[in-house]
Amino acid sequence: MTPVELSRTVLHAVRRAVEVGELCVTVPEQVVVTVPGPGGCGDFATNVALQLARSAGKPARRVAEILLPHLAGAQGVGDVVVTGPGFINISLVPGAAAGGALVREIRDRGTGYGHSDGLAGQVVELRVPYEARAEAVADALVRIVATQSGRAEVEHSEPVNLRPVPAPEDPAPLGSDAARWALLHPAPHDLPRITADHLVQREGNPLFRIRYAHARTRALTRNAARLGFSAEPGDLAAARLMGVSTDGRESLTGSPRSSATAVRPLFTALADYPRILHAAAVHRSPDRVARHLVVVADVALPFLLTVLPHGEEKPSAAHRARLALAEATGTVLAGGLSLLGIDAPDHL
Repeated sequence: MTPVELSRTVLHAVRRAVEVGELCVTVPEQVVVTVPGPGGCGDFATNVALQLARSAGKPARRVAEILLPHLAGAQGVGDVVVTGPGFINISLVPGAAAGGALVREIRDRGTGYGHSDGLAGQVVELRVPYEARAEAVADALVRIVATQSGRAEVEHSEPVNLRPVPAPEDPAPLGSDAARWALLHPAPHDLPRITADHLVQREGNPLFRIRYAHARTRALTRNAARLGFSAEPGDLAAARLMGVSTDGRESLTGSPRSSATAVRPLFTALADYPRILHAAAVHRSPDRVARHLVVVADVALPFLLTVLPHGEEKPSAAHRARLALAEATGTVLAGGLSLLGIDAPDHL
């Protein structure tokens, strides 16, 4: 089950509660599901109960308790727990959380994965000063807002409503890609660093890690073709990932572990990408996209070492499922970089 599908499931639960008279609210157009926060549990969480509490005339926790049985019986949902003031935490059944459906969705939508109609019909006015960083942020926001079916209009007029901390010097000598990264990766209130560190191809450079992870996914596809197999999304819980620990690193014991556990950080990061895009558009913060791409790359790199067969191992359904997940990762990395106006080379 993908986050989009789970969001529809939550909306259906709200609709059912309204239909049977347990809640008297207007069913929202969309519900955001995300990874659980501190104190949460399970695979996903939603704040829909807090969202509906005022119009329902009930405490948010009571709204969550009303929705709980409607969610607990839904297909693909294993367990539902209410925590804190009314957060609904959802655990998926093993197959539903394994990533196969998510990988298929990313493959089907390509770099359009994460796009939604969350800002449909809305016009976002961006009034910026004539300054390199403000221009770069506005340029990225035009594309990011468009992913949510909105339209951003950029003007150089007063009063300015988008003024990130200016760059201390001209970033042009870094080249287009590194300059954009230097301007977009920091939060708007942070001073950007205009240094040659952004050009160095080493682990300490987050832009390099993202582009390297993307290039690795493309190399895996080429190398798999030479070995005579291609990607095929599958249930990563069933296709056991041999010799990989829960953080994606090679296991010292070599004992087999469930792929659903081994790739959970990567699955979570990919599943959270639509929420990040929406938040970046709403809060006018392309830095959220940049930082999330770093997260995706960092959890992906250890996993990418496990995709191809080793030694005398023959390609199997597990390898095809892993390759499909790797390719989906590359798609998200390429899509995110393109929104920032940065190239994602296939060879690095």
